Amino acid sequence: MLVASSKPYLSFVIPAKNEEGSVQALYQEIVAAVHPLKKTYEIIFIDDGSTDSTFEKLTQLHKKDSQVKIIKFRGNLGKSAALQTGFDKASGNIVFTMDADLQDNPREILHFLEKINEGYDLVSGWKKTRHDPSVKVIPSRILNNFLTPLLTGVKLHDINCGFKAYRKEVVKTLNLYGELYRFIPVFAAKQSFRVTEIPVDHRARKHGKSKFGWERNIKGFLDLLTVVFLTGYNRRPGHFFGTFGLISFFAGFVVGLYITYLRLTTGGVQGRQPLLILGILLMIVGVQLVSTGLLAEMMLAARTKLDYTSSIERLIE
Repeated sequence: MLVASSKPYLSFVIPAKNEEGSVQALYQEIVAAVHPLKKTYEIIFIDDGSTDSTFEKLTQLHKKDSQVKIIKFRGNLGKSAALQTGFDKASGNIVFTMDADLQDNPREILHFLEKINEGYDLVSGWKKTRHDPSVKVIPSRILNNFLTPLLTGVKLHDINCGFKAYRKEVVKTLNLYGELYRFIPVFAAKQSFRVTEIPVDHRARKHGKSKFGWERNIKGFLDLLTVVFLTGYNRRPGHFFGTFGLISFFAGFVVGLYITYLRLTTGGVQGRQPLLILGILLMIVGVQLVSTGLLAEMMLAARTKLDYTSSIERLIE
């Protein structure tokens, strides 16, 4: 076992819910993989409202190894809350996230570190060969492998793989909630961190059952829209609202010109009242959206001092 350190080099953040059959084996595999590296470590397990003996198993591990730390939620708060809490507590220079179900192979830790040492800030796993049911794989690939790269421009094969390695500077910039944990590489890339991926060994689940449900994909799609807004327009909301506002106003203006043309050429607009009302509504909505964007910009300027510290690569004083 490695010698304990007040400041570990590696931090492992592992959410766990009802994984009583896996956590002890996962701990043993992590220690076996880290030991040859001669790196100090800490393993932070987050018990996300388990109803089985997961917490008791983790308590036993803590008694055996003081580098095992446990965070227990009163109820099931979700993976984003678990990861965010773990990130806040992690003190290592390099932070790993892993799933607690033993499907991630700790032998890949060395490969992640090699990639980090090449100069990358975030290395995401790519489950090139997945051992999951097709009912889980297909929707995941549509959302994470097609829609997310299309809408965000961050092109990874498996953006939602739970096995990742981060420099600590990356995790300290995150603010996760909902299903936003799926899109961590997007947030990192949009802050100019260097993001890449490596193929990893993905193993079949041995214990427990998957927490997958169709509602997760629905939530994931809605959160993808949130991510597009936050990463693309968080610091310029006027551009977001203004774009749609101008489109709406222009469409209404064209309708108005058409109605005016009919009035001048035919002398009336009988039967065109619905179209006239639509044009007026589009122009009103356009003005409202543009006004909303301007108000958002004013609030941002008045209340926020933008902090670009996380984007500084070097500082010479």
